[in-house]
Amino acid sequence: MFGIGIAPKNYTTLTKVLSDKGYSLTDAHDIGLITRKENDYYDMFFNRIMFPIIDEAGHVLGFSGRVFDGDTSGGKYVNTQETVIYKKGEMLYNLNNAIPHIRKMGRVILCEGQMDVISLSNAGIKEVVCSLGTALTEQQAALIKKYSNNVLICYDGDSAGIKAALRGLDMMLEEGINVKVVLLPEGDDPDSYARKHNAT
Repeated sequence: MFGIGIAPKNYTTLTKVLSDKGYSLTDAHDIGLITRKENDYYDMFFNRIMFPIIDEAGHVLGFSGRVFDGDTSGGKYVNTQETVIYKKGEMLYNLNNAIPHIRKMGRVILCEGQMDVISLSNAGIKEVVCSLGTALTEQQAALIKKYSNNVLICYDGDSAGIKAALRGLDMMLEEGINVKVVLLPEGDDPDSYARKHNAT
């Protein structure tokens, strides 16, 4: 359902496969799959758990790669940069899967990260999306409103999560959306809370 995969440790695996199959490395660079240093190309993602970012129509437009073996020297997440086809401020993770459940439940649950979405979905709460690690944008709020006028914001239970939730609350109220904030215990996020309680 989520299309999760693994990018291998070697940082030229994808570049070599694309080259061997005759694909344009320039095109692969332009859509964020590989990166370039001087005249050499390298994989944008390696040694990462890969989360495809899929639009409403089911097209993969970008990726988010989470650190796999604990080495955070390159950052916990590496994300596709803005490209001609991928605008992260205009997309919501898991919306493609969530749409029928949003329509059935009459609401959207908005989280901060992919693991929050996956854990809640596995716990039976499937009308859930997240905003790709960015602050909620007006375009994302409008996209939410396209499918439901009722939103529960469920962010991390720390001070940063509460501040982010309040910013999202204000933005969605300005859009005329009915919105409530779920307050989790301090130290919890939707991922950890769902796994600990295993309840919907």
